[in-house]
Formats: sequence, C-alpha cells, structure tokens
Amino acid sequence: MSLISQNTGTKFLENRDADEDVDAGGSSPCKDTVEKEPKLSRFKRSKKRNRTYNKYQKASRMEEEEKEIKKLESFLFGGLNSSIQFGKEIAGDDNERPLPLFFLDKSAGDDMIVYKEDICQDSKERKPVWVDEEEERTEVNILSVRRLRKLRKEADEKLISGAEYVSRLRAQHAKLNPRTDWAEVNQKSGEVFTSDDESNDESGITNAPGYGDAEGDDVLRGNYELIDKSSVKLLPGILEYSRLMNANSEEPSNGPINSVQFHRNGKLLLTAGLDKRLRFFQIDGKRNTSVQSIFMEDFPTRKASFLPNGSHVILSGRRKFFYVFDLVKAAVDKIGPLTGREEKSLELFEVSPDSNTVAFIGNEGYILLVSTKTKELIGTLKMNGTARSLAFVDDGRQLISGGGDGHIYHWDLRLRRCIHKGVDEGCITTTSLSASPDSSLFAAGSSSGIVNIYRRDNFLGGKKKPLKSIENLTTTVNFLKFNQDAQILAICSHMKKDSLKLIHIPSFNVFSNWPPRSGLQYPRCVDFSPGGGFMAIGNAAGKVLLYKLNHYQNA
Repeated sequence: MSLISQNTGTKFLENRDADEDVDAGGSSPCKDTVEKEPKLSRFKRSKKRNRTYNKYQKASRMEEEEKEIKKLESFLFGGLNSSIQFGKEIAGDDNERPLPLFFLDKSAGDDMIVYKEDICQDSKERKPVWVDEEEERTEVNILSVRRLRKLRKEADEKLISGAEYVSRLRAQHAKLNPRTDWAEVNQKSGEVFTSDDESNDESGITNAPGYGDAEGDDVLRGNYELIDKSSVKLLPGILEYSRLMNANSEEPSNGPINSVQFHRNGKLLLTAGLDKRLRFFQIDGKRNTSVQSIFMEDFPTRKASFLPNGSHVILSGRRKFFYVFDLVKAAVDKIGPLTGREEKSLELFEVSPDSNTVAFIGNEGYILLVSTKTKELIGTLKMNGTARSLAFVDDGRQLISGGGDGHIYHWDLRLRRCIHKGVDEGCITTTSLSASPDSSLFAAGSSSGIVNIYRRDNFLGGKKKPLKSIENLTTTVNFLKFNQDAQILAICSHMKKDSLKLIHIPSFNVFSNWPPRSGLQYPRCVDFSPGGGFMAIGNAAGKVLLYKLNHYQNA
C-alpha cells in the first residue's frame, strides 16, 4: 500500500471516529486533543479496524462468488421444473406488453374536406410519439411548384404551414394508393369493411370470422401464436418439423450412438455409445453447448438412462457390473456383480417411473430387480423363454416383458408374480416393447419387422387382437418410443438405412413426409423432449440429429 493510501485511510478513520462521537451525544474533540493522543494507541486501533475491514471485504467477495456460481449453474442446467417455450427465449416481465414491430400512420386530420370522400378515417386517432416544432414555424408555397398545386383546397391558396403540408401529402398518398377493402379493420368495434354485395345491412359492414376476440391490429404486434396448439390434436398425414443443428455438433461421438435421452427439464441431453464416453449437452436448438464429457474405462456403453427424478444416470454394457453417475455430486459409482447371480452381461434394462426400481434382463428368462436406493438385488422374475425386452406400466407397479416364445407377460411387482400372459399376434420373437405415458397403450415389435399396438385393458381382458399392425419395416424392430402425449410412436430398426418411421396415434397411419430426404443414415435410438418440441435421433455415424416438431410449443 502506498503512503498516500495509508494517510487517506487513517484520516478517514479519524474523521469517522469524530462523527461517531458527535452522533452519540458528545462534543467533537478539539484538534489539539487529537494531536496529543499517543501515536502507539492510534496505530493499534487503526490496525484492528483494518483487520475488521479486510474480513468484511473477504466475506463480501465469497458471497459474490457463490452468487456467480449459482447463476452459472442455473444458466447451464436450468430449473428442474422450467422448460423452454418457443418464441419466448428472451424472458421479460409478464405484465409488460410486447413492443410493437410497426404501427399504422393515421395522422391525417379530419379537417381535409377535399379527400374525406376517398379515405376512411378512424374516429379515434393515435397521437404521434414525437412532433417536430419546426413544422409549425415553417411555411410552404404550394403555388410556386407545379406538382404541389394539387394539394390546394382553394384556387387562390398559396402558403400553408409545415404540419398542414405533411398532412396533405399523406392524404394524397392514401388517395392514390387505397387500401384493400377486406383488410380494413375497425379497431374500436372489430369490424371489417367488405363489398356491398357481401353485406346484409345498409352500411356495407360485416364481421369477419375470428375478429370478435382480436384487438384490431394488435394481433400483428407480437410473435405469439394465435392458436394454442397444445390443446389441439395432432393431424395425420404430414408432420410439420424443422431441422436444427446437430445436438452433439460441438463434440461428436467416435462410435455409434446407443442412447439419447432428455432430462426432465427439457434442456439437458444425454448421449452415450461405444466410444466409452458419457456426454451432456445443453439443448437450445441454436448452439447446443457441450456441458460435460465423462470417459468410462473399458466400458463401451450399450444403454444409458436418467432416473425419472433427474438425480442419477444408469449406464450398462456387456459386463457383469454397471455404473451409476450422480448428477449432483458429479461422482461415478461401480455397482456389481449382483449377489447370487452369474450374468456376464447387464446391457439391457428399464427404469421404473417412480425411480425406485431398475429391471435388468438376465440369463435364461430371468428378470433382475435392483433397488435404486440400496443398489442391491431385491427380487427376480422368471419367463418361460428368453427375455428380450421390458417396459414399466401403471406408474411402476407393473411390468410387461417379451422374448423368444412370442408371448407378452404382465407382472405385478408387489406380488412378484405373473398376472397375465398373452400371445403377441403374428410374432415369433418379441424384440422391443414400449408403453404410453398413461399406460393405456403399449406397442410390441418383432423380429419380422411387424409392430402391434394394443390397448392394455383389452389385452388383459382377453382380447388378443391388436388395434393396428404396422408393417412398414421389413427388418427386426430394435427400438420403440411414444412421445409425451402418445400422439406419435417412433419405430426403428438398426439393420437398414433410414429405417425410422413415425406413426400418428390414434389414426395409426405413418406420416408421409418422414423420414426426411436428407437421410438419417442408420438410426439406433430416438427420444422426445418432455414438452414434445424436440426430437433427437442417434445414428451409427456418431451424430445426434435434432429436429423441432412445430406442433408443440414447449421443449
């Protein structure tokens, strides 16, 4: 510290002591008394106060650093319950109205009798935001210039003010360029001017459909949707979508992508594959920033999945153990081998919707139930044939499974026994299963490429006939996925190029404009964001293709 700063600090402290004594009710000490105070005592007191001041500064800096860290975490991961809304990326005050992109200039006055027959004036005009004072003081000679003589109201009129000149020019422009009749909206009453032939009353004014609730031309001032598509059913035939930047463009994979999944907040995407890396990306459709990459030693990942509560990630491969990644602590735990089991591969699993149970496919038709809290084996289920696919239903209280015998099993996990067993029509081997979020529907894919869609209540009641059999794939169905409102079903096969179809539910028709012409290569996995706005597709080339589904407003 320089001498100047030391003297300034001491003088400041002395003046502050004097002010404190005055505030306490005492008189201000004289200058002679301050000078007679021993130098040693003043030095000790100043040193003590400097230490106190330094502690306060240190605490203040630590508090600011903690706020900055929390702000950064919120920017990267976002709140667990928050979601992206398209068209509202820039947050603002909910009570503030969006600024208008344009406004209609209607400053022409009613006093212009000459043009009142040709233009339609509103009864209430908007006031201009800014008025040029020079216009009132300026005079324009409209008689001296030939092209301005048409602005005269009287034959001998010569000088007019600047404001009057501007007003007459606008009226002349409106006269030469009349507006389209059907686009004339009366802001006050919401009426539209139409032709006399289409009008039933004497005024020639009729109401246009949809203008009853609109506030005049205010509907054009914002970028919000006029129709709330979230409550509208998705139509069959053509799917409206947009191609976005690849989700893993900042850090593509060196091997096939086996798993993609969105976090429950809709902003974080997980990718995993045979390159032994678990990656996280912040998805916004524009940059898709890479958040973190974790290398798993000697562990090519066959499947990775978030727990539904969003706290952990389960990773499996062709090993007798699996990994659990804690998102909060950023720590990886190795679990297994499971006690009493001799499985050499735990590559296929499903997580219950309540985040309490993980079901692994074991050897010889066994299904292994593992607790997510204790990471221990809590029970087993046994099928007659080999187990190939699983799906939880009824909020995790029941499990459906399929395998080599062509049957679909329903298990009650509380009783740990099979409550129903039915034949999957036309199926030799069930290779994939998926249930809708409300568990009312489930789809079963087979090795022959046929996908059967069942209503679960009817299937449990003995009706084995599927609602629809989808025969658009010709190779083994490896992956099935319903979106969040069960209006779209994605079916996928690893064995053929561009073999990913999107089925419209409940019409059970394939969208005709999918897959896109740009090509998907060899798709391996699909996931929809919690709000339905994003769809991510992982392929064998190590890319994660990202699409925006325009029907859905939230990510």
